[in-house]
Amino acid sequence: MTKGAFVDLGLIEYNRCWTLQRTIAEKRAAGVVPDILLALQHPPVLTLGAGFHESNLLLSKEQYAERGIDLVRTDRGGDVTFHGPNQLVLYPVFDIKELGRDVHTWLRDLEQCAIEICQQFGIAARRFPPHTGVWAGNRKLAAIGVKISRWISIHGIAVNCDNDLSPFDLIVPCGIVGFGVTSLSIESHKQITVQQALPAAVAAFEKVFSITLSRMETDELEARLAA
Repeated sequence: MTKGAFVDLGLIEYNRCWTLQRTIAEKRAAGVVPDILLALQHPPVLTLGAGFHESNLLLSKEQYAERGIDLVRTDRGGDVTFHGPNQLVLYPVFDIKELGRDVHTWLRDLEQCAIEICQQFGIAARRFPPHTGVWAGNRKLAAIGVKISRWISIHGIAVNCDNDLSPFDLIVPCGIVGFGVTSLSIESHKQITVQQALPAAVAAFEKVFSITLSRMETDELEARLAA
């Protein structure tokens, strides 16, 4: 079993975290750091992926700003999705050369991680091909989008925990028409916070990728990246 680390970043602005991911990816490619799973929450933001279509934004940029929601164009795959407080975002900065160099398999494994998280709370979740992500019934519970460069992956999974889902009504989530969104709390009929979901997420990654993830504090991560 390989060894890696997970870091709980708390609430962190999207662009700041994106920069951090790229720095970790460079160090991972150089062998300076192990595989690192970043766990975090973002302030309200709509991220526009490489497959973004303007028609999937239902309001203007100014109208989103009035609601306190930023818009960021990003380099992950997929269309538009929403991130906000109380949603667990998981960014595995992993070297997938060690995992078979197969992007399709990587995406399916990330879906499996989200399914495992749901199962730990008694929620029957599923894939919904051809759409990437994880669903409970006909409602999307976890969105997935990645970017892979030199076989190092950034971006990852967003799992709705007990976050406000109303901002999803302001977009066509992931460009998929006719389906709603849901959360761990809704599906389990009890509040499930990010902090409650985090141990389940770490366990899911450990199981799916046969890896041991030790907790790394942010100051240690910063020191490793500065070395």
